[in-house]
Amino acid sequence: MADHKTVGDFIQTFVPWPPPGKKDRIRLHTLVRIRWVAVAGQLNALVVVHYFLGYPLPIVPALVLILASGLLNLTIISGQISGHPLQTWLSDGKAAIQLGLDTIQLSLLLFLTGGLINPFAVLILAPITISATVLSRRSTIILGILSITCISLLAFWYLPLPIPPEIFYIPPVYITGIWAALLTAIILLATYNWYLAESGRRMSQALSDTQTALAREQRLSAMGGVATAVAHELGSPLNTISVVAKEINNDIPDDSPLAEDVSLLVSQSERCREILAALAQRPKDSEKSVLHSLPISGIVAAATEPYMNTFVDVVLKNKAEDSAPGEAASSEPLIKQSPEFIHGLGGLVHNAVDFANKRVVVLTRWDDTEVTVEMLDDGPGFPQYIIQRLGDPYLSTRSSAEGHMGLGIFISQTLLGRTGAVLSFSNRQNGGALVTVKWPRWRLKRLGTS
Repeated sequence: MADHKTVGDFIQTFVPWPPPGKKDRIRLHTLVRIRWVAVAGQLNALVVVHYFLGYPLPIVPALVLILASGLLNLTIISGQISGHPLQTWLSDGKAAIQLGLDTIQLSLLLFLTGGLINPFAVLILAPITISATVLSRRSTIILGILSITCISLLAFWYLPLPIPPEIFYIPPVYITGIWAALLTAIILLATYNWYLAESGRRMSQALSDTQTALAREQRLSAMGGVATAVAHELGSPLNTISVVAKEINNDIPDDSPLAEDVSLLVSQSERCREILAALAQRPKDSEKSVLHSLPISGIVAAATEPYMNTFVDVVLKNKAEDSAPGEAASSEPLIKQSPEFIHGLGGLVHNAVDFANKRVVVLTRWDDTEVTVEMLDDGPGFPQYIIQRLGDPYLSTRSSAEGHMGLGIFISQTLLGRTGAVLSFSNRQNGGALVTVKWPRWRLKRLGTS
């Protein structure tokens, strides 16, 4: 025990849980609060039944069990077991250990008070429900096995309630029915809650990854502005250094021992000027594209530019449609370039290029009411079993070992959704995939100048 910092760490050496900190699931104070509620409810039930209703119960051992649960909470609060403040996030394993202790404590209390006949036996579902909501599948399965073992033992071994059989008699078949009901509830609740919570966790993680990707691009854009400012501020003193170095170089004799050093100073100052000029030039172009309004076709062109020199031929087409027969085609909408447009459309183009054989066509159309961008490739198309789920996070037909996390379409849909776009996915009749992005014209007017 001396080699382990906490009791939880000691127990973890015998149970191969995920490493602490890798999968932090629940705050310590949450479990402490839930346990205080359980202690209060158990104590209240015992006091009412034993002292007010007058039923003789093994009150001393029952109170000892409740006191043990309360002492566990007090010890955790003092930090002697957890070794951490109450705001600490518990790892998956440590949280499962605490829920397992609660399950055992409740089972022992039920053993003293009638077993499964006790109406409060349904509370055995509480720890496994919490586990299914916040812990991993492995922890939930282990706690489920523990809960099923406990109710199975309670179905046969328990201290009967102190009620005369002629007044209250429960046949064994009814106890078997209670056991079967609790068994079914444990399995169904654990399975349903785990899948529901896992879906929420996957969505939350995917949104976090999306925010991280967008924040990274925004930081890169901000760095471009910083580079411009640095180049501007350093330009004047560097010009002065260059002029002074050239004057010294002209005045110093050729046979001077400093001639070589002065020549090196002049050449390096010229190189610094070239570097600063390049830094100043690139951010200016980036700033223009970000801050100025561009036609929707220009936005699409900027999004597809990184994929123009790949082995797949990327073709851009633009089309202004007539609003009504006999009327002139509507003007192309102007919008302000933003990371949502660039990276949202770029992600869809990237996906099309990855699956295309030779050609990807990006068609931009607009009229007075709607703006549409269509991406058509000549690849295998979307599998039918997955087409209805496109846009869900971590959904991919390719192996994650190859670096494909299944977040590309999800990120694009999330980013473009912020601009008011609606995405649809289908397969072309002649083969290949079709991705359609549509905006109401009025929504784009709010984002730009048209």
